[in-house]
Amino acid sequence: MEGWVSGGDGEGVLSGGGGEGVLSGGGVGRREGVKGRFVGWGLVGVVLVLGAASAVGTGLRVDAVRGGVVGEAAEKGVNTVVDVVVKAEGRVTDKGMVVVEGRAVWVGIDGGMRVRTPVVVLARQGGWRKVESGQRVRARGRLAAPERGELLGAVVLARGDPVLVEEAGTAQRAATKVRDALREAVRGLEPGARGVVPAMVLGDTAGIDPELKTEFERAGLVHCLVVSGANFSILVVVVLWTGRRAGLGNRVGAVLAGGVVLGFVLVVGTEPSVLRATVMGLIGLAAVCTGRERHGVPALAAAVIVLVLADPGLSRSYGFALSVTATSGLLLLAPRWRDRLADAGLSRRLAEATAVPLAAQAAVGPILVLLAGTVSLVAVPANVLAAPAIAVATVCGFLTAALAPFLPDLAALTVRPAGWAASWVITVARAFAAVPHGTIPWHQGLLGAVLLAVLTIAAAVAVRHRALRRLTAAALAGLALAALTLRLTASPWPPTDWRLVACDVGQGDALVLHAAPGQAVIVDAGPDPALIDRCLSRLSVRAVPLLLITHPHADHLAGLSGITRSRPLTTLVRTPLIPATPQLRALHTAGLLPAAPRLPTPGTLRKSGKGEVQVTEAAAGERLRIGELELEVLAPRRGRAVPEGAGGTEINNASLVLVARWDGLTALLGGDLEEEGQRALRGLVPKVDVLKVPHHGSARQEPAFLTEGRPRAALISVGRDNDYGHPSERLLRMLHGIRVYRTDQHGDIAVTTPNGGIEIVTHS
Repeated sequence: MEGWVSGGDGEGVLSGGGGEGVLSGGGVGRREGVKGRFVGWGLVGVVLVLGAASAVGTGLRVDAVRGGVVGEAAEKGVNTVVDVVVKAEGRVTDKGMVVVEGRAVWVGIDGGMRVRTPVVVLARQGGWRKVESGQRVRARGRLAAPERGELLGAVVLARGDPVLVEEAGTAQRAATKVRDALREAVRGLEPGARGVVPAMVLGDTAGIDPELKTEFERAGLVHCLVVSGANFSILVVVVLWTGRRAGLGNRVGAVLAGGVVLGFVLVVGTEPSVLRATVMGLIGLAAVCTGRERHGVPALAAAVIVLVLADPGLSRSYGFALSVTATSGLLLLAPRWRDRLADAGLSRRLAEATAVPLAAQAAVGPILVLLAGTVSLVAVPANVLAAPAIAVATVCGFLTAALAPFLPDLAALTVRPAGWAASWVITVARAFAAVPHGTIPWHQGLLGAVLLAVLTIAAAVAVRHRALRRLTAAALAGLALAALTLRLTASPWPPTDWRLVACDVGQGDALVLHAAPGQAVIVDAGPDPALIDRCLSRLSVRAVPLLLITHPHADHLAGLSGITRSRPLTTLVRTPLIPATPQLRALHTAGLLPAAPRLPTPGTLRKSGKGEVQVTEAAAGERLRIGELELEVLAPRRGRAVPEGAGGTEINNASLVLVARWDGLTALLGGDLEEEGQRALRGLVPKVDVLKVPHHGSARQEPAFLTEGRPRAALISVGRDNDYGHPSERLLRMLHGIRVYRTDQHGDIAVTTPNGGIEIVTHS
């Protein structure tokens, strides 16, 4: 029997016979619709409540931080005394400054006031490098307003060493003892592993060579050098497994793991990734204790909500965003991709080893584009090869850290497997960092991030359908063929008759001057060892008889180790007006000077594993000749030295200014000279063919200096999308009528002299 039944304000269909029916309108269907709408509105309500809570919490935090006594004093630039409780050990920047995060608890304003405000201390190295977490120290200096968007009350520009007011608590002293004991335990390892093991275990990167860190970044393995959820996961798994083997049961094991994790956080600090992993893990451990199944995505969501409400500043942290997105990729993408790879014929272990880094890279790729403007093509295979060794190094490193304070002899045994594993990771990082075009440039910014996300989604969809797979393979083959054709038809690099090359080293200076086959004089080293090393390798420079550092700012000096990586350096020349310490410290970092209480004076020869380096200085009127190159020093004149605490303008105006001459070519190299220094050279600039524009094209230029030599071409060494607005529109207007070449647009820029003229050849 079949019939239509209408009732209420709905309509029902009742079918009989098979005992099966569907009723809509005022019955079950309506109740389900009401339930669905209730769930939908409930979700909207939760989102609104969380948004309101976040807004209120952020507002209160900003008002407390910026509106207090410390914030008001920072706006006025008050000089005072501040007591700071140190949050983490100081880190040294490329410019030799120490950055110490902490909390101001007392400030010497109006006779002294108690406060509770987050601050950052900036200081010259001295005693600030030795402060420990938990200590209360007294700083004397000027309070400055932090950058916009920072949830800080002030930046303390400290003068002099800190004064210890109160020692750290017992727990924090124990944590410091663990860190120090681990540093001592790794002393017997090879140099690379000596720095990598503490970084992999505790995030302690103080012992890592900048060159090695750059190689980890290029290989997509830099996450190994910071504490992240991976460290936390390995630690929890080991503790839970040990508890089960000991018959403790899940709940006791979970409690034990929670205690170990909290101790781990105390030792390594409260980095964003550590906080995220800790909160998420403790939520999961609570689920184990209560006997409920753990769900990764709800745990991650809860961790993010709790942390952002507790510290709104995390919402603008790249580290926190990378940590959360990587974990999301592992939870949502990795299991599905692992199963598909296994169905395609890969073994289960190989499928998982491939799916995990692939999912993490796909998730964090758009954020990395926002941060660096590059896409890594080697990160996934590098992580696949390094993953087993990372686990071994982390587990053995944890064990070493636990044993070292109490049983150093036993720790010396457990650290060896960690060292072997770290050495393998280093080998993988160096191998993949050397792959040509392993990292490709990408449009930096929101558009680039969206484009990469769209391409990633499209690729994930394409591999699921046979027709799309074939179409994608054909498109990739076409792109590869086009790239090969472009490579074969492009102008050769370097040009056979190059004389001067402005290397593309980002926001910095590195000029290579041809002296003889395989030899070059270098003016400034740029900010990045890897970038200057690659530029010199492309130019087939095998030896550097002379290196001139125009002035000791990091964007001209920090890349020094890239020059000396595989090339002998004979002489370093510096400006006579600036203390030698920054240049000599860079030599020491590059492995060219042994550690010593007093750094050598100019003219002293120092032996090292890479030969002898003579440190000297040059002033106006001096001439140097290396092979076919002659250098004349225009500035500075000898005179009053720039004091240690001088500002950037004073140091810039003490730059070496050089005229480089070859047969048929003359170039003016202006360092970072600004208006005052340029005016002092009026009437002294000879006729030149090429001008290296001072200070990356800043607006602080004297028009007469730029045009006095009547250059035909101007080279600007400048970083893409830099924060300084370089090159300025004012500077570009000054150069009207002169051909302008910029490293941010043209890449490496070579000046050649064919047939008695000059020609500019670029290479990106």
